[in-house]
Amino acid sequence: MPHAWTPVAGGLSIAVRVTPRGGRDAIEGLGHDADTRPHLKLRVAAAPVDGDANDAVEKLVAKWLGVPRSHVEVTAGLTLRLKRVLVDGDPVQLARRAQAKLLETTA
Repeated sequence: MPHAWTPVAGGLSIAVRVTPRGGRDAIEGLGHDADTRPHLKLRVAAAPVDGDANDAVEKLVAKWLGVPRSHVEVTAGLTLRLKRVLVDGDPVQLARRAQAKLLETTA
């Protein structure tokens, strides 16, 4: 199964596709872009105004992976639906946790 994340020095880089004003905050599973690259599908209640949706994405990913909010940052795609999120920590442990959480989401 392809992953939406890539281990990097000091953490995990995760590709996400965000639906702002989605009514609730949730990670809805794995999706693929037009080039079949995988990403996590996220929905946040916040509007894409003044960085509110990006803040909601960071909080949601932190909660999903069980890490402090300060360890998560949107690093690319600040004004786009397709974003890159960096999570600080042990990349192997974070990847295992992400895989387990993704299996829970799709079960």
